[in-house]
Amino acid sequence: MQFSYTEPKTGFFRKNKQLLIFFTLLSITFVTCMISGTQWAYKNFYEITNWHYGTTYAILILTFLSAHEFGHYFAARFHKVDATLPYYIPFPFTIALNFGTLGAVIKTRSPIPSRRALFDIGVSGPIAGFIVATGFLIYGLQTLPGIEFIYNIHPDYVGHLGGKIPETGLHFGDTLYYYILSKLFANPSGFLPPMNEIYHYPFLNVGWFGLFVTSLNMLPMGQLDGGHTTYSMFGEKAHRIISKTIFRMLLTMGILSVLGLLHEFFLEDIDNTIFLTFKSIIFPALDFIKEKVPFLFQFWSGWLFWAVISKFALKLHHPPVEDNAPLGAGRMIIGFMTLAILMLSFAFNGVYIK
Repeated sequence: MQFSYTEPKTGFFRKNKQLLIFFTLLSITFVTCMISGTQWAYKNFYEITNWHYGTTYAILILTFLSAHEFGHYFAARFHKVDATLPYYIPFPFTIALNFGTLGAVIKTRSPIPSRRALFDIGVSGPIAGFIVATGFLIYGLQTLPGIEFIYNIHPDYVGHLGGKIPETGLHFGDTLYYYILSKLFANPSGFLPPMNEIYHYPFLNVGWFGLFVTSLNMLPMGQLDGGHTTYSMFGEKAHRIISKTIFRMLLTMGILSVLGLLHEFFLEDIDNTIFLTFKSIIFPALDFIKEKVPFLFQFWSGWLFWAVISKFALKLHHPPVEDNAPLGAGRMIIGFMTLAILMLSFAFNGVYIK
């Protein structure tokens, strides 16, 4: 979450304009999320009569986003920081890999007065969102239908594959927390959908999305929530070092993701002299590396995009606060807990197609 400061406007007009923007964006985003949920259900979203298939998904994802953003909002109000209501960001539903939204943001209209206030505002959103995502995942795992649910969506799995679920297609990345919850709460004798099928289950889909968004926000760099947290905990100098280190890690993971893309590209059967020449030179080396160090081929290509956005849009530095008094022991403990949330929720392979 990046907080931006703007000079306040006063009076009745400002309050009503803010409410109008809030409800307008909320309504539009609900529609785009409902359409997205219809897509995840493998229904024709061009038919408005099918949109009800995405209602559960839309309610869940907006509940998660609202928990995250209102966590920030109420913490800001507690510290007497003037902040807007959340601005939800709808996402065009014609684009592939569509969650229906790009998230939400709030804007602060008065400076954040102290490191303690910055800390409280920064961590409250991820903690609230993480709790909601946890609840969604637990409920989703405990109420999983049988494998027939997948067969109804993909009848070809029965007709052509003998009931076997393929390991190809769109995959949601691996997180330690999802793995732990699936072991604790899923029926051990029941059907647990693989990561390339969980988007058909709204509670699992949004729960995973919640973990992923939380981990992105909790990366300790710049003015992300994690950046606010590390700045508050360790001060400006340490934050600058941590921020640059995390940026370089993301950049490295993004560059390494190109290895996997190249390997997949050279597996194509293309009858072209230039292609075959490069393949004869590069592919044996790529194949050797993949055999010896397969982990290097599993990074999400989106890390490169996120690194660039963080560097040039969100910025790696953090503006100073007026009161630079250190946090107390209680807040430091909570801070380390939120960094643990990052580790539990982080999916190094993001969203990928296999």
